[in-house]
Amino acid sequence: MKRVALLISGGGSNMVALVRSMTGDHPARAVLVASNDPKAGGLAKAAEMGIATAAVDHKPFGKDRGAFEAALLQHIEAAEPDILCLAGFMRVLTPGFVSRFEGRMLNIHPSLLPKYPGLHTHQRALDAGDTQAGCTVHEVTAVLDDGPLLGQARVPVLPGDTADTLAARVLVQEHRLYPAVLRRYAAGDRTPVVL
Repeated sequence: MKRVALLISGGGSNMVALVRSMTGDHPARAVLVASNDPKAGGLAKAAEMGIATAAVDHKPFGKDRGAFEAALLQHIEAAEPDILCLAGFMRVLTPGFVSRFEGRMLNIHPSLLPKYPGLHTHQRALDAGDTQAGCTVHEVTAVLDDGPLLGQARVPVLPGDTADTLAARVLVQEHRLYPAVLRRYAAGDRTPVVL
């Protein structure tokens, strides 16, 4: 059974979808939900589901990302995860942190990578006149939103879409895609999932 730690920064809707999927014959179980924001709504949700939680507020560390990550790592390493899932974790991780979990850290990104790494993905898709948007699960590497693709789900861009309406439709697919990829990945299969 693979042990999964999840990192969040907000409400944790993808984390909830992942934790709920890890039951029955699933090859993994959640062992920790950690956040860079002690007030993140997802921490309470994780606790309600019986998952251990930890919070390391990034603010006191200022621009010292290494010191913040060292404090976060104490909690992560204590949980002994096999896989680390970034689920709405809004801090850019240093190459040193990423290298510790290379080949076993996943992220979900709300665009069809390699299109639109970084922020404001839905508005960028609309501004470009794209007819399709979606989300991507990828392995995390030291380059932002650039690791090997493990799955994608597409949604049509509809007339009259705003960044918010498009984001809401993409999020529905995120909650389907990420659990599907994690199940396959935890079983040792890196064949991309296409929804």
